[in-house]
Amino acid sequence: MVCYVDSTVLYYNNKNGINSVQKQMKDQEQLLSVSDLRVHFPGRKSGFLGKPLPIQVVNGVSFEVYKGETLGLVGESGCGKTTLGRALIRLGHPVVSGKILFEGREISALGNREFRFLRKEMQMIFQDPFGSLNPRLTVGQMLAEVLLVHGIARGEAARKRIEELLNIVGLNSEYYNRYPHEFSGGQRQRIGIARAIAVNPKFIICDEPVSALDVSIQSQIINLLKDLQRDLGLTYLFIAHDLSVVEYISDRVAVMYLGKIVEIADSAELYANPKHPYTKALLSAIPNPEPGGKKERILLNGDLPGPLSIPSGCSFHPRCPVAKAECRNREPKLRNLNNNNSHQASCLLYE
Repeated sequence: MVCYVDSTVLYYNNKNGINSVQKQMKDQEQLLSVSDLRVHFPGRKSGFLGKPLPIQVVNGVSFEVYKGETLGLVGESGCGKTTLGRALIRLGHPVVSGKILFEGREISALGNREFRFLRKEMQMIFQDPFGSLNPRLTVGQMLAEVLLVHGIARGEAARKRIEELLNIVGLNSEYYNRYPHEFSGGQRQRIGIARAIAVNPKFIICDEPVSALDVSIQSQIINLLKDLQRDLGLTYLFIAHDLSVVEYISDRVAVMYLGKIVEIADSAELYANPKHPYTKALLSAIPNPEPGGKKERILLNGDLPGPLSIPSGCSFHPRCPVAKAECRNREPKLRNLNNNNSHQASCLLYE
């Protein structure tokens, strides 16, 4: 496999064509199911005595994640990707409405005490590899705390487990007594990955795990995640901006715009045959790595609207190059575009 690296993008290719490394999903059993999930935050008041206006960050999202797969989640900054990921594991964001099923069990209505026992099944790798680590604790102390809180190991057994985790993520076990500031960005992210897999989770949310790293290090972390998925049977929700990285690691890809999923499909299908105008515009922004290669760029008008000023009808219509008059008043629904339900899009062009 050839990996082209430049300052803007990682691009993967081989003799069988782009994205030929995508595996066929053998196990179609659902691990996570999300139905009409909404996350709103209180905003500014409408007048002196008025109630705070709700900020609609995630607004009616539904999708499934199957065991052993990687579901990529892409979209512009501010579309609600990270909020959605944090809401799934109840990390600081309350769920206003909707259902979240994990292995067939509804977890959205669980109390904090009940949900605590589920936390080791669902973990998160954060975007900032330094801010997510406690600068006052050594690597050994951080990982030992995880093992202790979840009742997995303590004492000498915990130390052996920590050394094993460091070796799994490609770090020397001698780093046990070092502090976060003594590591590079890539090494710190490896520590974050070790912390996430320490409790043997089934589902990991990767919140832009490589965006803060040098491009030359990104491929190492991505390949590490793929190896861990193969060896440990992990399932990922992979949130990212880099569409080439998402194409390489994902089995399916969901495209998010203003708090809603506007298209979801198998990775190879979405990149080869995008349906939603927003998806087409995103993919047209991927740089062409071939010398002298050119591609038609689709430019969108205006900026992403704020969550307090979501347009009526189709929320994308003010920027859409093919919008019709009815798009201003009618909200499209996510609908199947083929017989096997593997490609869905919300656009009035297909209704």
